[in-house]
Formats: sequence, structure tokens, C-alpha cells
Amino acid sequence: MKCEELLAWLNEYVDGTVDPGICAEFEKHLAGCNPCQIVVDNIRKTITLYRAGEPYELPPEFQERLHRLLREKWKQTRGPAGPTG
Repeated sequence: MKCEELLAWLNEYVDGTVDPGICAEFEKHLAGCNPCQIVVDNIRKTITLYRAGEPYELPPEFQERLHRLLREKWKQTRGPAGPTG
């Protein structure tokens, strides 16, 4: 199995719905491919965090910056907001 094939089967593998024969090839590839190991580990961690459902409070400075950037992007794509826009 090549990295591209592994990525094509990644969702099914993580969901546990991949064919056992492919799963064996997947595991064999992962044993010898550090970049693919990192990808799979990151996907698993993301799913675990998502399932935990615990909100993460963003630092106020980050929130302000994010909101400002989103407003700027909105204005670029939609024009000015408000009754006069």
C-alpha cells in the first residue's frame, strides 16, 4: 500500500468500516511510514476531542482578531453590513 492509497481509505479505517484485508495492509503500511502514522494519530485525536465535546475558551485577543478578520472578509465578499449597505 502506498501513502495515497492509505489516505483514500483513511475515513473507513478510522470509522472501523474498512474491509479486514485492507485493514491488514493499512496496518502494515502504518508500521513503516511515520508521516502516515502522524496523520492517523492526528485524526484519532481530533475525533476524541470532538466526541468529548468540551468547549475551549479562546483568549480575548484571539477572539477580537478573529472577529475583525471575519468582518473584513464579509465586507469583501458581501459589501458593507447594515441598513445603508
